[in-house]
Amino acid sequence: MPVRRVAAERYVAPLREGGSLPAIMEADDLGTYVVKFRGAGQGVKALVAELIVGELGRALDLPIPELVFIDVDPELGRAEPDSEIRGLLRASGGLNLGLDFLPGSVGYDRAVFSVAPDLAARIVWFDAFVTNVDRTPRNTNLLVWHRKLMLIDHGAALYFQHDLRGGMDRARAPFAPIRAHVLLGVAGDLAAADAELAPRVTPELLEAVTALVPDEWLVEPGLAPAEARRIYVDFLTRRIAPPSPFLEAARDAQAQV
Repeated sequence: MPVRRVAAERYVAPLREGGSLPAIMEADDLGTYVVKFRGAGQGVKALVAELIVGELGRALDLPIPELVFIDVDPELGRAEPDSEIRGLLRASGGLNLGLDFLPGSVGYDRAVFSVAPDLAARIVWFDAFVTNVDRTPRNTNLLVWHRKLMLIDHGAALYFQHDLRGGMDRARAPFAPIRAHVLLGVAGDLAAADAELAPRVTPELLEAVTALVPDEWLVEPGLAPAEARRIYVDFLTRRIAPPSPFLEAARDAQAQV
């Protein structure tokens, strides 16, 4: 699962829907990407979560746009009239993360777009597994593109990482925020989703996904990058081990919808 590396060539437009001020940028491969910046307020840990969760979801065949590493030259913002954007680009020189831009996509609206119950169940299961708090009716982080649902914005997942050394006890915790998941009410059999997906989350897959994270993004004081990667692997390994507290919590929440 290699992640391609491209270089940003032009800042196109900011996306002001999120607090981190991502942007649409053109790259040297002629592609256009939504770029999440290392210099944004959430810092590189948001990029770590975005990369690990995004590539893990893609490996499980969930509909997530391609992720790329994108080199940003801070000089790209030199002519930008907005001082906030200039400052963000200056603080984000080097390696950032891009998500394939989906032109013409629209935000998911459950009143006008139907999601198949089995797909909804897989998404609910996945978000409970990776502790993704950002898939609510208020902030769905779902797009509809060419009549296909696409999952975006996973930087708020894996929130245990903000206490990387002390957060391991959360690995076996249920995920209470799943009760607010936008797809919970239309999801099918969560146990069937677990039976399909959990066996695919192997130690080899977790090792491969965490190996993608650049050393420069693993900035935990006192921990070498390899040690930090091991914590992510151990956390996800413990979380997926049966019986799954997060699965039971999700099924209990679904029964109350």
